[in-house]
Amino acid sequence: MFAMKTYRKELWFNAPARMHFTNITPDVRECLLASGIKEGLILVNAMHITASVFINDDESGLHHDYKVWLEALAPHEPLSHYHHNNTGEDNADAHIKRQIMGREVVVAVTSGKLDFGPWEQIFYGEFDGRRKKRVLVKIIGE
Repeated sequence: MFAMKTYRKELWFNAPARMHFTNITPDVRECLLASGIKEGLILVNAMHITASVFINDDESGLHHDYKVWLEALAPHEPLSHYHHNNTGEDNADAHIKRQIMGREVVVAVTSGKLDFGPWEQIFYGEFDGRRKKRVLVKIIGE
């Protein structure tokens, strides 16, 4: 019988633009290696309500399409379009974009590796960027 282990790490990012996607797969792989866990699950979640973690292909055309699509669904301006911005904030659109793209992902760990399908990568999605924010990596298993 094996004892279950846990591992926790916060990854910090400062996106260079208001909306930006960062491939964090290498960071998550480093966490998995450091954990020593060979079989289990990894939870990766954005710890800010205007950011996202999602899985998809690392292809620049797709990322461009996401940005255009998200901006069409929840445009940043006019700021007066959103009641949330009446509080002095200017990021109501970022909250909506996060809701669309999701808060977290869970990935299986098999034989000490991320158990991905073809082309899958983990991304940090920022929708109110240019300031420091964090992502939680939590790994459980044996």
